[in-house]
Amino acid sequence: MPHATERAARIHAYGPPETLRIESIDKPAPGPGEVLIRHTAIGLNFVEVYFRRGTFPVPAFPAVLGNEGAGVVEALGAEVDGLALGDRVVYADGPLGAYATARTYPADRVVRIPDGISDQQAAASFLRGVTARMLLKEVMPLQAGDTVLFHAAAGGLGLLFAQWATALDIRVIGTVSDGAKADAARRAGCAEVIDRTRGDFAAEARALTDGEGVAAVFDAVGRDTFRASLDALRPRGTLVAFGKASGDPPPLDPFLLAPKSLHVTWPIRPTYTEGREALERGAADLFDVIARGVVDVKPRYVYALDEIVDAHRDMESRKRVGAAVLEV
Repeated sequence: MPHATERAARIHAYGPPETLRIESIDKPAPGPGEVLIRHTAIGLNFVEVYFRRGTFPVPAFPAVLGNEGAGVVEALGAEVDGLALGDRVVYADGPLGAYATARTYPADRVVRIPDGISDQQAAASFLRGVTARMLLKEVMPLQAGDTVLFHAAAGGLGLLFAQWATALDIRVIGTVSDGAKADAARRAGCAEVIDRTRGDFAAEARALTDGEGVAAVFDAVGRDTFRASLDALRPRGTLVAFGKASGDPPPLDPFLLAPKSLHVTWPIRPTYTEGREALERGAADLFDVIARGVVDVKPRYVYALDEIVDAHRDMESRKRVGAAVLEV
């Protein structure tokens, strides 16, 4: 039977995980250029904690959070070409609204899921996977044989990045905030793992590269690691900042970059997938490495939509290792 109403996890104000409430909402209807997607799996990403806390603003309250989902096309709006009812699709990035049993989404921003890849695999990996590809292949010209440092290497993105980088013959030194996570990072392909809470990770990175430093540091931690990440770089190296889990990075005096002619960049995924061609190219690369077994993207944690508060508590505690999804 058609659904007259849907269920969604909404917030009415910024706050802790308990601000998320499961509520009934009217079933949305796709407008021109949109599709209605009935979710089967919804990705969970730390950026959604930022939106829930108010670190990043939501457009209006009440707000349905969520950036990534997979499911089946249930209805087509006007002016939609190239998609059909029943297609399995996945998407990532705004507009917010994935934490729901169904939602509308711009048709030109969804990608078909190929046979052989499950909805859970797609929802657990699409945002992270296309982001990992961006970091590895587009943000800077990494070469086989380069050594890089990746913070939070046991997170969902870190584990995927390490697997893919290792396949490209890029040596990854991972950092973790808990020694118990080191084994997961090593299994994903990190050549060495540093517990950054127990010493000077920049000095350790330089020691592991015979004093030279690494070609790039990938840093989503922010305040706690930013300055030391610069110290870990080799001459003409690049600090790729793309998150601030520990808070805003400190102000940067450009003169600090001068002694080693360093580069600093803050890439965001939508800029690298802005056109349809770029989105499909990134998706095709990701689906290829999943299909060939280069990366394992099966989610390690599966929650029901009704368990969204627990899911956010677990994300915020950073005790979880690997990707997680909501099953709908």
